[in-house]
Amino acid sequence: MTHPVITSLLPVILLIATGYVAGKQGWIRASAKGDYSNIIFFLLLPPLLFRTMAQSHPENLQLLPVLAYLGSMVILFAMVLVWAGVNQRGAILGLAATYGNTVMIGIALVGFAYGEAGQAVLFSLLSVHAIIMLTSATMFLEWLRKKNSDAHPARAALEALRGALLQPTTWPILLGLIYSQTGLALPVVIDRPMQLLGQAFSPLALVLVGLTLSVTKFGDHIKPALGLSILKNFVQPLLVLCLGLGLGLHGLPLTVMVVAASLPMGANVFMFSQRYEESEELITTSVSVSTVMALFSVALAMSLAPLIEKL
Repeated sequence: MTHPVITSLLPVILLIATGYVAGKQGWIRASAKGDYSNIIFFLLLPPLLFRTMAQSHPENLQLLPVLAYLGSMVILFAMVLVWAGVNQRGAILGLAATYGNTVMIGIALVGFAYGEAGQAVLFSLLSVHAIIMLTSATMFLEWLRKKNSDAHPARAALEALRGALLQPTTWPILLGLIYSQTGLALPVVIDRPMQLLGQAFSPLALVLVGLTLSVTKFGDHIKPALGLSILKNFVQPLLVLCLGLGLGLHGLPLTVMVVAASLPMGANVFMFSQRYEESEELITTSVSVSTVMALFSVALAMSLAPLIEKL
């Protein structure tokens, strides 16, 4: 039970199970799911994103490992769009196949397995992971929403940009990044409440996954959920490995990126599906399946680490 894969993933599984039991027992009514989702998305997520970006140091970015990881995300996202279509469903499924739980699971796992040197590589990814993927996904989804309206294309694009900037995944990232350039520390009286709110995001979001799972019919979604989970947990790390080798990466930086890519889907994907009311049951099932599957994908990636470090 002390293996880093088990100790990192078991809390996630237990939090999802807690929400599932709460839903089945009626402790949290299914009718309250929308309010619960709004609390997480509008109240807890913005402080987490702002504080993460305010403390980031883009100048310390290790470029090549990040390019390998982000390149895998772009390739997979495009593949899913080609398969599912350029629509909101395709965008949500593309995000599910590419966006991993690099914070809640990744930081602890990489720190335990590879120490501060490994975490330094991961933090390079985290400093741009959210701002690029969450902001891009928000703008893309807002554009898709406005594109289907009767507005002029230029007006629809401006409305989409406005809508994206007002979303709680965009403005905290941008404001946090701007604040990070001042070199100032956040005042404790502001930082502490934001820290507490941000810390509540991941566990409560995972409880909401379990709550939604309690009213989801598994049989209707298990096959596509398996497909998405295989893309996220196994295909993405393979892409990172290939792209990394192509960029001349080797050793610890390549190892950390491959392990990070093998992590399960992040809770943010689930929150996007809730926010845009798209493929909620499929994403709920996929997050759960991907988390369980990560017991094998992460273990496989870590077991291959000695070979990767020799490349």
